[in-house]
Amino acid sequence: MEIKGDSYGRLLIKNNLLMNMSSDRMCPHYDGKYSNKFDGWLSEIEREEFKHKVRTIGGHIIFPAHKKNGFTINQARGVSRVICDRFDLTLECIRRFYRDEESPLSKTLMNYKDFFDLFVNFKGYVDFFHLQDFINQQEQVEFSLPFDNFSRPPLPQTVDEYKRYKNHTIDLMNRRNERILKTNKKNQRVIE
Repeated sequence: MEIKGDSYGRLLIKNNLLMNMSSDRMCPHYDGKYSNKFDGWLSEIEREEFKHKVRTIGGHIIFPAHKKNGFTINQARGVSRVICDRFDLTLECIRRFYRDEESPLSKTLMNYKDFFDLFVNFKGYVDFFHLQDFINQQEQVEFSLPFDNFSRPPLPQTVDEYKRYKNHTIDLMNRRNERILKTNKKNQRVIE
């Protein structure tokens, strides 16, 4: 990918395919959301640590920004009551997309098939975006909360679940930040 001209957010992807891209915070902290349900579930220090970690570069990803037949990917995952903006659930939908399996985001992801085709398969997508720590050796998503095929409510149901979600998310952000930093240092040495 390369930036095309001085167009904000526009990337020349492949074979003159241009896409407007935007960044999206991958993992919400839910503080102040959902009628303040989660307010008070974490201490002030825990809440600030969580907010800080999800706002690092490792806590963001890019998706196509232009609407195609409805919501963008970012919008669809945010308004879906079975995803609630969780990236692990979004990644499971993307994994299923590459396997031609149904998911709550199937229609939206299919609208952006040209974007996902760039990565060929799920492993290509994971490798390109440094998401290796989000999956196991069998390319199954490592969920932040128990998963039962999108039947369970996506939001934490107890304080313990919220803390488990927070700790898992912070661990993923730390590992992804480190992975991105190592790749950047390696690429910097190649350029020098």
